[in-house]
Amino acid sequence: MLNLNGMLSIVMPAYNEEKLIYHSIMETLRIVEKFVPELEIIAVNDGSKDNTKAEIERAIKQDSRVRMVSSEKNRGKGNAIIAGVSQVEGKYVAFVDADLELNPSQLEGYLKKMLDDNKDVVIGCKFLKDSRLDYPFKRKVISMGYYIMLLVLFHLNVKDTQTGLKVFRVEAIKPVAHLIRTSGFAYDIELLVAIHRRGFSIAQMPVEVVYVRDSGVKRIGMKDIWQAFCDTWAIFVRVYFKHYYD
Repeated sequence: MLNLNGMLSIVMPAYNEEKLIYHSIMETLRIVEKFVPELEIIAVNDGSKDNTKAEIERAIKQDSRVRMVSSEKNRGKGNAIIAGVSQVEGKYVAFVDADLELNPSQLEGYLKKMLDDNKDVVIGCKFLKDSRLDYPFKRKVISMGYYIMLLVLFHLNVKDTQTGLKVFRVEAIKPVAHLIRTSGFAYDIELLVAIHRRGFSIAQMPVEVVYVRDSGVKRIGMKDIWQAFCDTWAIFVRVYFKHYYD
């Protein structure tokens, strides 16, 4: 059991996840309670059109450690994450995707590294040699291309901003959460850039990714990629011309 001296708050965004969200919440609680003495899950219903909200409410009735933030409109993963962060009560904040492609058991190693190395943020990185990946080649290519772009633009010593598993000390993330303007896939880089420019330290850990989506489900299209590209350039302007995050 880790000696966190405080609660871990897990933010889990969900959009149209009626088939997964209840199981994912309960499984995350079951796994994480083995190494964290005190935790909560903030499940964020991001304007789902299906029964996601009802499934989260079912989890709340099952376990008092589950709370919900809900939006009537789909506002994007970035906005969902920030909405969840605004409600956390813990000393540490973790992001876990609703599909559990990234098993929450990995949080134990991330939190241990944070404590042992006195880091403010620990994120998963698919490009470390010990990472284990089992997901489509297309996604690997997209991730690598995005990494190269970010390295050129921001010189941030982080190889992978897009992996969904992340842990923060609350004092590192809460002061900058309201500054995040990106709602799509580029919200990760904006958040990490803002934290980095405030002087907080970021460490990387290997990650095990298991692709669980049905082959027919389209998650990232060309429109999403183009929007992430545009959002990234907008972040570049805010960093170097407006000094927005300083």
